[in-house]
Amino acid sequence: FPRPWRVPPCPAARVLQVTVRDALNQALDEELERDERVFLLGEEVAQYDGAYKISRGLWKKYGDKRVIDTPISEMGFAGIAVGAAMAGLRPVCEFMTFNFSMQAIDQVINSAAKTCYMSAGAIGVPIVFRGPNGASAGVAAQHSQCFAAWYGHCPGLKVVSPWSAEDAKGLLKASIRDDNPVVMLENELLYGVPFEMSEQAQLKDFIIPIGKAKIERQGTHITLVSHSRPVGHCLEAAAVLAKEGVECEVINLRTIRPMDIETVEASVVKTNHLVTVEGGWPQFGVGAEICARIMEGSAFNYLDAPAVRVTGADVPMPYAKILEDNCIPQVKDIIFAVKKTLNI
Repeated sequence: FPRPWRVPPCPAARVLQVTVRDALNQALDEELERDERVFLLGEEVAQYDGAYKISRGLWKKYGDKRVIDTPISEMGFAGIAVGAAMAGLRPVCEFMTFNFSMQAIDQVINSAAKTCYMSAGAIGVPIVFRGPNGASAGVAAQHSQCFAAWYGHCPGLKVVSPWSAEDAKGLLKASIRDDNPVVMLENELLYGVPFEMSEQAQLKDFIIPIGKAKIERQGTHITLVSHSRPVGHCLEAAAVLAKEGVECEVINLRTIRPMDIETVEASVVKTNHLVTVEGGWPQFGVGAEICARIMEGSAFNYLDAPAVRVTGADVPMPYAKILEDNCIPQVKDIIFAVKKTLNI
């Protein structure tokens, strides 16, 4: 279906429409084939082809030792994966949702994130924890939390948050090849969304460097910074505002930790205004960190108005759809924040 942020393909390049689900599946397939140390484990990832069909066909292709179904015990299989990483393998540990990663947070933080530091670099933990993060639709408080700020808070972890199919493929491949523990926060509502994938992104060696943001739309009046699904909302808002003469620069963070604050600073120097957009809660959030880093750096001197955050509501997610919609940032909320910041 049409989207205002859809970029027309370049006629000279071979561009495919690929869903985020298929991009993740390609990345896993290519990395399992490339490195025999890579294996996938989690609930329903093998015989059922994955709860969201991300691992479709991989069990039949690679067998029981490379794609492993686990019991419903996040602490157990996360611990197995961390131990395997310490022993030299490169596990990809899927959580059916990152809300369930709370069952395994001791393994993620105390075992995976801190071990390299505590061992003075002698023990590496090359592991990827991945799965859907943040709000889906109609799954209420215990299945709708964004953990970007939680995991982004912890030294020893790298945290990535893709938006497009290219983001998903390139960041997952980079995460699997990285020698540090990586948390990859996907979005369930993006899995079935098709994006244009360039010819370069279709290559088996395509990766996106961890820690590098992407400017999705150039602009001169205001900077919008976001990650994951809200990037699309920012682009939709920018398309609406462009008709009113307001040109928004939209930055897709792609990585939460380490954060590419240099790209944000360069944009703020150009536009003199900043709005951050995220699905998580406001207090101690990703937007709060961006605003603090801008205030502490030289770009603060270029701001012509206070930075504004657009976030999820500061409540556990309600089940009712109309309440849920009012708890998640919408395009209209971004447009309102931009106009407030620009005083128009």
